[in-house]
Amino acid sequence: MFRVFALPACLALGFALPAQADEVTDALNSAIEAYDAGDIAYAIEELDYAKQLLAGMKTDALIGFLPQAPDGWTREVNTDMSAGLAMMGGGTGAEAEYSVNGQSFTISVMADNPMVAGMGAMIGSAAAIGAKLERVGRQKFMVQNGELTGLVDNRILVQAKGGEVETMLDLLKTMDFKALSIFGR
Repeated sequence: MFRVFALPACLALGFALPAQADEVTDALNSAIEAYDAGDIAYAIEELDYAKQLLAGMKTDALIGFLPQAPDGWTREVNTDMSAGLAMMGGGTGAEAEYSVNGQSFTISVMADNPMVAGMGAMIGSAAAIGAKLERVGRQKFMVQNGELTGLVDNRILVQAKGGEVETMLDLLKTMDFKALSIFGR
């Protein structure tokens, strides 16, 4: 039964199966072999490994939504962000720091984290808490204390902080929020 649903489950995560999928397939096949041999502990270990590989693929896909650095700027991706989300209920995250001439700011994206859902009400009532709303295309971003916070599809948090608001807004305008809204579906 597992064999029948493995590929559709991977495809349902919303991304194509790149070259790393061979390692995922190997882990899944190894889990099946262990299961068939009655080695449940090893089968679980292999399934956990396959899940880890798939989570890495999902993180890599999310990193693809972070904007490239503007001309003259550098971008450094934080590859450890998703690991920290495990302590906050899970989900997938990606973050990049953008720097030029001693100035820097970060843009982070968190998807499917249980804590993110509560942000919608806060963004919707931005004026009531003394914040301003800015539109980036069809997305609303709350501007408060120099930070920009937006919620895509009520499940993906996008934040920019540490820089000049106009500079961060300009870079957020380069993001594909429509494609981001279907991430992982």
